[in-house]
Amino acid sequence: MKKAFILAISCICILISCTEPQKKEVVIKYAEEPHSFAQPNNAVITHLNLDVDVNFDAQVISGTANYNIANNGASEIILDAKYLEIEEVKADGENTPFTLGDMDKNLGQPLIIAIEENTKQIAITYKTTAKTEALQWLNAQQTADKTNPFLFTQGQAILTRTWIPIQDSPQIRITYDATVKVPENLMAVMSAENPKEKAADGIYHFKMVQPIPAYLIALAIGDIEYKAISNRTGVYAEKSMLKKVHAEFSDMEKMVLAAENLYGAYDWDQFDIIVLPPSFPFGGMENPRLTFATPTVIAGDKSLTSLVAHELAHSWSGNLVTNATWNDFWLNEGFTVYFEIRIMEALYGKERANMLALIGRQDLDDELEALKDNPNDTKLKLNLKGRNPDDGMNSIAYDKGYLFLRTLEEKVGREKMDAFLKAYFKKNAFSTTNTEDFNDYLHTNLLEKNNISFNTEEWIYKPGVPENAAIIQSDAFANVEKTLQAFIDTKEIDATTTKEWTPQEWVHFVRNFPKDITAEQMQQLDDAFNFTASTNSYISMVWFEQSILNGYHGHEVDAKISEFLNTVGRRWYVTTLFRAFKNADRIEDGLTIYKTARANYHSVTANTVDELLGYHN
Repeated sequence: MKKAFILAISCICILISCTEPQKKEVVIKYAEEPHSFAQPNNAVITHLNLDVDVNFDAQVISGTANYNIANNGASEIILDAKYLEIEEVKADGENTPFTLGDMDKNLGQPLIIAIEENTKQIAITYKTTAKTEALQWLNAQQTADKTNPFLFTQGQAILTRTWIPIQDSPQIRITYDATVKVPENLMAVMSAENPKEKAADGIYHFKMVQPIPAYLIALAIGDIEYKAISNRTGVYAEKSMLKKVHAEFSDMEKMVLAAENLYGAYDWDQFDIIVLPPSFPFGGMENPRLTFATPTVIAGDKSLTSLVAHELAHSWSGNLVTNATWNDFWLNEGFTVYFEIRIMEALYGKERANMLALIGRQDLDDELEALKDNPNDTKLKLNLKGRNPDDGMNSIAYDKGYLFLRTLEEKVGREKMDAFLKAYFKKNAFSTTNTEDFNDYLHTNLLEKNNISFNTEEWIYKPGVPENAAIIQSDAFANVEKTLQAFIDTKEIDATTTKEWTPQEWVHFVRNFPKDITAEQMQQLDDAFNFTASTNSYISMVWFEQSILNGYHGHEVDAKISEFLNTVGRRWYVTTLFRAFKNADRIEDGLTIYKTARANYHSVTANTVDELLGYHN
């Protein structure tokens, strides 16, 4: 009876399958994306041909974004756009209807374009507006040479949609080429194959043959020059900065070799760095082939070049293997900090690497304290739906992610860890991954393979830092702490003990002042070491923070703090000092400075400080 019933049902199913029209199978490839309107499982972009004109007088980029698309039988394709004027859209060369949906304060608008199921290309003619957030237009006075204007873009996390209409999700990778027209006395460079000299006609052509996510499409335009370090490394900078930048970053080729020795071949052909004007909001941005960097790392002694190692490491973790969504951001940054510190250890020794790691651990403790009322934000795997993904770009992703991997390394052994990571990068090259897939891969290819037990779920999905976290120690920092304690106890400082200190040791010294340090003691230290006039931006930042928090006033230090905040746009440094003003109940002093400094900041920095200080422009 049961067999007969099954046979009958089978026949009915066969009959239905023969008579029903066959539907095209939809292959689900892309994850649900909380920070993009795109529906790439229906229709997705695969290649961009960008043709734009850059008008410095009007501060507008205008032109056409031409896309090849893969169409899964859809009647529309959806792109992301924010603060753009869309003038015309074509599908396979013919005008096609389009609409811009409702504006979301974080995401912008969906650009919905009508297509046919066999449409192969779309072309969008558009221009940027004064509200475009990715672009910073700088006048000549805001540059190093003070002779010509400058423009740079910042796409991470979801700002590329503000200067190019695009499917702005990290899991959507495309190749691109571009034609960019600029004033004849300026040079344009992108995250692509780049010129080494200025074009006489101001027209530049670019090609990126490796597929990258939208946030890594980058453009900079200025009166810049190039100087090679090796046949695959070099630097761009304004003329007055070029010699200093070249000397500071002269170890770039050594860093590339050290990275390759750890985790395999560098797959991007060229590794160059451009040092931007000081308003650039980050220490560095890992745009492939052309890292963008802040001038605050030019210290004259290579002491802050761990930033170069960090951005280079992104060539594997982030650029080669990318987080699928911004909820998985720690996969980009935690891995990169781990890799960065391994590069620094290979080149400069374990003690310097441990100093960097210990500073990161202190940053993590500060972040945990700041987020104590929001414990879910201290998880590695985040839920940022309905929020700006920048909310997840903090020490949790970077330093908790690093600590997880360092703890894992100590558990399994460095040899096994290195073999695992090298295989992980190779397997996932030029693709995206998420936390769950990584966790599965980790268990299968490292933990179970070696019969090792590890609390990965606690590290990834629980708040805070697990009790089995690696203990990071530094003999150099232990000596720094003894020197500081001796000063607190005796009110005297022996300058001979500090003669050979690195900037990292000075930072550790200043950051660990006791909470009850007096203004008189800070004056004594300033007289001994001239902190207020330091030319190292990192030391300056931590010293000014302590000055604000501990009531160390005076015309000289107050003037230097104001000068620093009016000339440096690096978000980490700026927010640290404005937060100190707030915590010291000196918010009005902070606002007075901010009102003059804000115009010099990129929107990424200004938006953060606006919220911090409750400022309304």
